[in-house]
Amino acid sequence: MSSVAGTRLVEAKNETRRPLGELLVRAGVITEEQLEAALRRQADLGLKLGEALVHLGLVPEDAILPFIEEQLGVPAVRLREGVIDPAVVRLLPRSRAEQLCALALFKIRQLLVVAMAEPQNLDQIDEIERVTGCRVRAVFSFRRSIERMIERAYDADFEVEQVTADFDESAIEVSETEALDFDLSSVLAQSDDSPIVNLVNYLIISAVRQRASDIHIEMGRGYGIVRFRVDGVLREVLRPRRDVYPAVVSRIKVMARMDIAEHRLPQDGRIHAVVDGRDIDVRVSTLPTVRGEKVVMRILDRHRLSFNLETLGFKPDQLERFKQMLAKPYGLILVTGPTGSGKTTTLYSAIELLKSVHRNVVTVEDPVEYQLELVNQVQVNEAAGLTFVNALRAILRQDPDIIMVGEIRDAATAKVAVQAAMTGHLVLSTLHTNDAASAVTRLVDMGVESFKVSAALIGVVAQRLIRTLCPKCKTLIYQPGDLLDRIGFKGSKKHPFYEGTGCEHCQDTGFQGRVAIYELFPVDEEVRRAIARDCSVTELRELHRVRGGERLFDQALALAADGRTSLAEAIRVAYVD
Repeated sequence: MSSVAGTRLVEAKNETRRPLGELLVRAGVITEEQLEAALRRQADLGLKLGEALVHLGLVPEDAILPFIEEQLGVPAVRLREGVIDPAVVRLLPRSRAEQLCALALFKIRQLLVVAMAEPQNLDQIDEIERVTGCRVRAVFSFRRSIERMIERAYDADFEVEQVTADFDESAIEVSETEALDFDLSSVLAQSDDSPIVNLVNYLIISAVRQRASDIHIEMGRGYGIVRFRVDGVLREVLRPRRDVYPAVVSRIKVMARMDIAEHRLPQDGRIHAVVDGRDIDVRVSTLPTVRGEKVVMRILDRHRLSFNLETLGFKPDQLERFKQMLAKPYGLILVTGPTGSGKTTTLYSAIELLKSVHRNVVTVEDPVEYQLELVNQVQVNEAAGLTFVNALRAILRQDPDIIMVGEIRDAATAKVAVQAAMTGHLVLSTLHTNDAASAVTRLVDMGVESFKVSAALIGVVAQRLIRTLCPKCKTLIYQPGDLLDRIGFKGSKKHPFYEGTGCEHCQDTGFQGRVAIYELFPVDEEVRRAIARDCSVTELRELHRVRGGERLFDQALALAADGRTSLAEAIRVAYVD
């Protein structure tokens, strides 16, 4: 819930006995006109007022639930798969769940938490207690949300044998490695028809089909937890039983050629698989925790990526300026942003544009995620003494034209990269900073002299990945005027925005897919003079602004205004106060 909605909710604390519509108007969540429109449509839609407001797109579900909670005096929740325990759902038979419009969520000892459309109906609560044999704690959820989730919750069975029963084994083909010199007797049934083998294969197939970038497998309190990172956000998909968790981890280790007998130290490995006819590389990492080993599997699907600058999301004028940077014969170009913001994809796309038989292109990466033709790629191996600095110094003796450094992590790498850029090489690299201007001061903070940064730097590209709304469930919404003022929106206060309500098509997230937003900071003579005289990052940002430069948030806000993403997502990804 936003801070604005939270403030309004506090102001409405003492108004809880008033009608819901009046509460929302007094809190400024909706206007009198919007309330009247909802009341007129309420009877036609056959919905209660709160559901009518959400259905008409006048209020997002998350914003209205706190007011319903205060009015009813019971907790109100938005139903998602992550709040439902599959083992508990069936305590209430489906016929009863549909009849009472109630869904069992989870159980704490003998207390059963149940989502109900009428949580104050004591007769219904007594009936649920009689059927389940548990004490019931009722929470409120919208009727339509409960009905939709009943369809999904009772169809899902997370027992290992059941969850993989309908998946086509021919959809995945794992490249088994040579026999390993380990004792596999501790691994539960590693034969081809083992349910553990099927479960791991099922997870990989599901992750690829759902466009997940990572699979997280970890131990919870009494059960395993499997989560997929889709469009940059983790969501829970499965809870394997505690007794099968070690076998799942061991199976993954065998596939990735890792030591299944080692549980005390982190390990890394790789799996190659063919899923639905596509070559998939899976990078596996294990980490010992107090509850057991956590496994993270990075899905590398070349078929989902296009290393083409034209399709990454650059605006036409930005693309032209970036190509002008890349056309320079020597110098340093930096791509900045947090982990998972698409920096490597941008660098690979630039390399694809620049490479040719007439150029010697060399990269040093940790690790090499995708192999490129006509490019000599070096993977860092710190255990063997091959660090970024050592590799970079060796590359400079290989007569390179273009050098890509996967990441500038320390002062030594920064100094060698800048020196290479000043001695006739085009150097591309990444840096972890919040915006483009900060990259300049970060290099200086690392110990690179400002006059060298001024001489070497061609430009900086800052980027983020922002989720786009699901076309199946996006709904119209009007944002509070004070919020628009606070974030600097220049359009009309009545400008319509959109939000995703969540549906089966988008796994209840409201979003599907991501698009990149960029901030370009080209370095010309005026900027070089500013860097050479040790300007602060604030002065560099102001210089960028007065010269017509766009911030990342400007682009994110434009996407929200065009209805491609939500305002909340734009603020989450790119807003800096």
